[in-house]
Amino acid sequence: MRKFLLIILFYAVPNYAQPVTPNFTTGTMSSTTNTTTSISETIVSTDYFGNSYEYSVTGVGISTDGGVAPNTTDVSATVNGQQYTYTGLDLSTGNKPVFTLTNPTSGAAFQYSESYRGPGGISNITSITRQIESESVVTSTSVFSQ
Repeated sequence: MRKFLLIILFYAVPNYAQPVTPNFTTGTMSSTTNTTTSISETIVSTDYFGNSYEYSVTGVGISTDGGVAPNTTDVSATVNGQQYTYTGLDLSTGNKPVFTLTNPTSGAAFQYSESYRGPGGISNITSITRQIESESVVTSTSVFSQ
């Protein structure tokens, strides 16, 4: 009996493929893609009155002990939280030239003028902050038939 069962197990029964035919005649497929973009930007524009110094000395009947201009130094300033550094003049007493009358006892007329405009004169700071939001929706539909 065992042999008979083994023979039946190995006995090949023919199998036939059945054709597969779709059960539809037409169809559609739809797809939608949503995209949202968010951009946040800040633009800061600074207008400078001058980023250097102006120093002038004029006079008649005066003399100096050496050079006319003091030594330069870095000048720092903070405006609206922004740090700025410029080149200016060191106008401390020990660094500034000494001017004296050429003939102090003569009673002659003299004229002396000294002017200094320091660096870093900021005339305007413009700050623009803007938020840009955009959304796009793309819908595609495919129609097919057999």
